[in-house]
Amino acid sequence: MIEIDGYTLKLEDVYAVALNKTKVSLSVKSKEIIKKHRKIVEKILGGGKAVYGINTGVGRLAEVKIPGDELAKLQVNIVRSHAVGVGDPLTPEIVRAAMLLRANTLASGHAGVRPGVVEKLIEFLNKDVIPYVPSQGSVGASGDLAPLAHIALALIGEGYCLEEGKKIPTLDVLKKKQIAPLKLQAKEGLSLINGTQATTAVLSLTIKEAEVLTTNADIIAALTFEALEGVREELDPRICEIRPHKGQTITLNLMRKFVENSRLSGSEKKRVQDAYSLRCTPQVHGTVRDTLDFARKIVETEINSVTDNPLVFDNGDIISNGNFHGQYPGMIADFMSISLATLGNISERRSFRLLTPELSGLPAFLVKERGLNSGFMMMQVTQASLVSYNKVLAHPSTVDSIPTSANQEDFVSMGMNAALKMREVFQNTRKILAIELIFAAQALEMKNIEMASHYARMVVEKIRAEIPHLDRDRFMYEDLTKAENLLKKPLLDVEF
Repeated sequence: MIEIDGYTLKLEDVYAVALNKTKVSLSVKSKEIIKKHRKIVEKILGGGKAVYGINTGVGRLAEVKIPGDELAKLQVNIVRSHAVGVGDPLTPEIVRAAMLLRANTLASGHAGVRPGVVEKLIEFLNKDVIPYVPSQGSVGASGDLAPLAHIALALIGEGYCLEEGKKIPTLDVLKKKQIAPLKLQAKEGLSLINGTQATTAVLSLTIKEAEVLTTNADIIAALTFEALEGVREELDPRICEIRPHKGQTITLNLMRKFVENSRLSGSEKKRVQDAYSLRCTPQVHGTVRDTLDFARKIVETEINSVTDNPLVFDNGDIISNGNFHGQYPGMIADFMSISLATLGNISERRSFRLLTPELSGLPAFLVKERGLNSGFMMMQVTQASLVSYNKVLAHPSTVDSIPTSANQEDFVSMGMNAALKMREVFQNTRKILAIELIFAAQALEMKNIEMASHYARMVVEKIRAEIPHLDRDRFMYEDLTKAENLLKKPLLDVEF
């Protein structure tokens, strides 16, 4: 059980709820704080003062005051009118993460909603109700309005949910799971949709997976370093002592320990120095590690932040603000796209060397009966395609802005666009590295696996349990899928 209070959620908690369906509860203290702040909102409702989001329209319509007997209808209208997303639906895991993050930000009490709103989100999570949320339509201005509106629409019993990959009317799902729809009151519709939780959900899950992938990338690079008989002195720890970036140091130490008992990449120098794709792997991979560390810090702050507008404070102040703006998570997503694309770029260059006899000392395309067999020729073409596509996707979204809402929202983040394409860059990069993994295992066996390091033999043995050595051409689509699946978990359960 993960208890939320608005301030102490960890990325690991998000991962547990999103993927492992760990149950969620609202802290008793938070429930009392939520009630206290709700009374402040209700006091406003009893007076005649116009306060944005409580008794006015939204966006450019903020100057329009709404009569008291229409406030509940206003909140439903806000949800309905904003649920205009398009495109493929977000995955159930991302939707679960977004619901948890929205519940957590509301748990602070500063949104001024009733406890029942947070509890309804938690009920959906604990009974595994997944709103159907189209992935496109957010500009990251007042947060992820369209995606979050589709979640809010399901909470009130409208729209659709996902069950076993199918789009089902929400009311049918709620009846089956014995869940009563939420009845919105003043401010609550706005508070459900005003925030960065869809963008941050994509980021939260991808950071965790990218951390695993980056360590696996270091291991794959070490395999290739051995297969190409890399110059050992390039992994001397003194290199990092005088350029002490944390990420570079971690990667260099991992690779050095990985190959330290190798007889392929031994102390004898086979050449003066290696090409950059081998020699500079710690420096390049290190930047990815440090980018992920930075991303984790920013995102863990974001998932424990209040991103609503207006905000309700203990002394009764209700303050309009811009905490919903998606620049923080959007820019982090752009940083991650650039770094993950780079991880794929250098992997493809190492892979190219493995397949080229003049550079590797191995048969062309890592197959013996050349001509009759093409070997891994086309796998490298697939890599090249993915690398090129990543370069397009890595162009930052957050440098763009298109004014919306009649110029009231005149500078937007495009954060969700950044997150969606970052997710695609990550998935492409995992495929690129899966191909290098296949090449490196084949190359080590062709060189002489018995001369490889202990760790290399362990990894190749793990690969061969899933993917056979390539003696002659065969249908290799399944090989690629299996290699990619191997990279979803650590290749070695070893502390380097």
